[in-house]
Amino acid sequence: MTITDGRTATLSLPDDLLGRCRTRAAAHDRDNTYFTEDLAELAGIGYLRSAVPEHHGGWGLDLGQVAAQQRRLARHAPATALGTTMHFYWLGIARELERFGDDSCSWILREAAAGKVFAAGHAESGNDAPVVMSTAKAQRAEGGYRFTGRKMFGSNGPVWDYLGVHALDVDAEGGPQIVHGFVERQAPGVQVLETWDTLGMRASQSHDTLLAEVFVPDARIGRTVPAGQNDDLFLFAMNIWALSLIGNVYLGIADRALELAAASARSKSSVAIPRGLYAYNPFVQHQLAEMYLELDAASATVDRLVEDWLAGTDHGARWGAQIVSAKWRAVTAARRVVDLALEVSGGGGMFKGNELERLYRDVRCGGFHPANDALTHESVARFVLGFGADEPRW
Repeated sequence: MTITDGRTATLSLPDDLLGRCRTRAAAHDRDNTYFTEDLAELAGIGYLRSAVPEHHGGWGLDLGQVAAQQRRLARHAPATALGTTMHFYWLGIARELERFGDDSCSWILREAAAGKVFAAGHAESGNDAPVVMSTAKAQRAEGGYRFTGRKMFGSNGPVWDYLGVHALDVDAEGGPQIVHGFVERQAPGVQVLETWDTLGMRASQSHDTLLAEVFVPDARIGRTVPAGQNDDLFLFAMNIWALSLIGNVYLGIADRALELAAASARSKSSVAIPRGLYAYNPFVQHQLAEMYLELDAASATVDRLVEDWLAGTDHGARWGAQIVSAKWRAVTAARRVVDLALEVSGGGGMFKGNELERLYRDVRCGGFHPANDALTHESVARFVLGFGADEPRW
């Protein structure tokens, strides 16, 4: 523990807290319940404001430091790590804007320091161009906008105080605009629908939210950006923080799967192996090595992305491809590692209550976060081919 300006902070989540999160994870998955106790403990030590700069009352952790802790948390409670990621990336946007001299979203940092929880309201049925397009509607009103639409995959569904949303203003001067705003939970017209009963990441309780002409004042409007464009710093910061943290969550799952597979190989016996243990089977050793190699390469890719951002590396137009590539590599490698872990562990891993069975389901959620497999390949190919943002998709 270190003391900074009279506030107690830690650069590392306590091992005993992480252990309690792991102990509770199975029950939350089984019962399809939110990680209420985890959130209370994390909030109690100030972790939910860890990305808030110190001058706003937070710990002052940068993207790399938050990512490292989220990866550790994911090794113990994946859904808890995913849910808190959807809170942290809004703090990251405000932090990066402020770092570049824009304090228009600094209120987010102040609210987070005061204990407010943020969530993401981006996912929409029928929209495969996340954030830059929308099926929701924004209408200009006196002093703000009114938002109407249905948002999906809203992690922290039972507890969020602010839902970051975007919607299309078709009547905006100069052409259609995407309006990014923050809906308060108690605002008239907000309805959280308890829809979450899924294959994996069950404890995230990522419910749908209905918005019926919900008013958001100008002070809570983060950005208005021409529809289809993604070159604003608000959106860039969103992508670098969200996808880096999401990638680390799934790498954390893979870390744990490798650990469990190795433990299984060291303890599982075979009457057909002279030395008795599966660990001496050359094919099992090959599988474990494959897991390590996958994880090592994916970790290096994601870590390099974060390091380049923190170092101010100028990738120019390549940044977009780098971001989606790193996230894709992380979730693809994590899925491969968990699949191999289940093969190493054998049939026991199929039983409910086995941690690997839960990780097998949780890791499959990684491909559904933007950018999914199709959009990643499309985005990377368009960069390689030199296509501009104004050129049609097909």
